[in-house]
Amino acid sequence: MPNIGEVLGLSSENSPQRMYTCHILKANIIENSIKTKEKKYQSDIVLTLDGIDPRELYGAKNAKLNLIKNAFPEVTILSRGSQIKITGEKKLAQKVKSKFEALIKIIRENNELPKHAVMDIVSDFNPYNHVSSSNDSANVIVYGNGGKKIKARTRNQKRLVELSETNDIVFALGPAGTGKTYTAVALAVRALKNRLVKKIILTRPAVEAGESLGFLPGDLKDKVDPYLRPLYDALEDMLPTDKLAQFMANRTIEVAPLAFMRGRTLDNAFIILDEAQNTTNMQLKMFLTRLGPSAKCIITGDLSQIDLPRRQRSGLIDGIDILSNIDGIATLFLTADDVVRHRLVKAIIKAYDQKKNIENAVHSPAKPNDQKHGDVTSNLSGSATD
Repeated sequence: MPNIGEVLGLSSENSPQRMYTCHILKANIIENSIKTKEKKYQSDIVLTLDGIDPRELYGAKNAKLNLIKNAFPEVTILSRGSQIKITGEKKLAQKVKSKFEALIKIIRENNELPKHAVMDIVSDFNPYNHVSSSNDSANVIVYGNGGKKIKARTRNQKRLVELSETNDIVFALGPAGTGKTYTAVALAVRALKNRLVKKIILTRPAVEAGESLGFLPGDLKDKVDPYLRPLYDALEDMLPTDKLAQFMANRTIEVAPLAFMRGRTLDNAFIILDEAQNTTNMQLKMFLTRLGPSAKCIITGDLSQIDLPRRQRSGLIDGIDILSNIDGIATLFLTADDVVRHRLVKAIIKAYDQKKNIENAVHSPAKPNDQKHGDVTSNLSGSATD
């Protein structure tokens, strides 16, 4: 049988030409062996979409699906009806599979999949940051309109639910979009539905947010309603329109400016003071001393958005400082990581916090005798303090 040298027409066994050619052949054999080995680690994964509408996952004109394809160009993703085929290197294919599973979970639990949620998942950030539970219904606070599950979406929102069950007063502080008010309203509606309280009282100070609204037409209700609109929005998400109208008419649910609380005793009620950063010391003290023996209260605020006059100190800062050691009163700091609005809101909050921290470092260097409320403010842009 002719050897490889004879096949190639190489006469001398030890000739340079023969040795060089053999080296090339050996290199090609090794390269082909590596390619064959790589193919062995290719993975084909088929996902079947049960219990969801594939169109919600794929998006209009496959817009959402294309986001995933563009994020993983090394992996082939084919969709046909309710099946998705993922082909690629084993670890990458498994990673893509886990992304799809996370997206499917969001659809099942929220009946929708916003495009920004897909972008967040692809970027290794879960916008809902679900707390794992063997019984998923255990995370549901209340069922809203159409059976919509209102649940704590982040760890600190879950912590807010827990603290409200073991404390009569809870301060929930954090930036915009962290679900402070929405979660608090859900807890109030749940307490009312479970007959733990007889009424819900929602209040906030009527302070203009950096702009003059001028003369507002209408009666007193028309004048103050713009300040209270966020509270109505949350209620409308959780109660049928006719039921909410009935509760408002018979004052089972009351939405009113903070000034209307003076002189009252609020008992057998779940009370929410929203935008508490815009209260003065006297207003916050007045509100807290309205609570009756069977009242529950959640106070929400964002110390980075104080709309009081420049020389007016926020009562919320002193309130946290003064009341921090009282049994039955808890404080929770939510952070940008709890934001459940558009994915850019988180980045915006962090950018502003970073600029503020730099300015504070330049203009107000830390001193050994700094007041305690300075630490409270810095916690809002740092890690959560549960």
